[in-house]
Amino acid sequence: MENADHVARIQEEWRRERPELDVSPQGVIGRLHRLAGHLTGELTAVYARHGLGEGEFDVLATLRRSGPPYERAPGELAEHTMVTTGAVTKRLDRLVDAGLVTRRPAGGDGRRRVVALTPKGVELIDAAFAEHMANERRLVDQLSAADRAALERILTGWLAAFEG
Repeated sequence: MENADHVARIQEEWRRERPELDVSPQGVIGRLHRLAGHLTGELTAVYARHGLGEGEFDVLATLRRSGPPYERAPGELAEHTMVTTGAVTKRLDRLVDAGLVTRRPAGGDGRRRVVALTPKGVELIDAAFAEHMANERRLVDQLSAADRAALERILTGWLAAFEG
């Protein structure tokens, strides 16, 4: 197996040690797991060039894609970024300190808060997102158009099994 990848070598070792087990799922899951790690590194490098972590990028992007006036309630941010409200609070603290977002009372209700992008935040996320999309294009262009379409269809269906 001199041309085998890392996952294939692991599978071969398990087949030798536990021949009664079907280790074929490891071929898909192991490669997806390794690929996710590589992709995350490629994506976070772009965020870092803009002074952002993955979480900060996610919050800014969520606000920006909401459209003018680029604001959401903290609970909506948690829902749209799929993290806890506590994690959103920590991210927001860093973004407020950097002058990228503001917190203010929601119209007339002093108990509710709204988080909004500042002009500096809009400028930063627009630049970061443009570079992010170019980076994602570079990454997916390693696949043929037909493979990209097939992979997107397969992953969409598989993800629906988890997310409904």
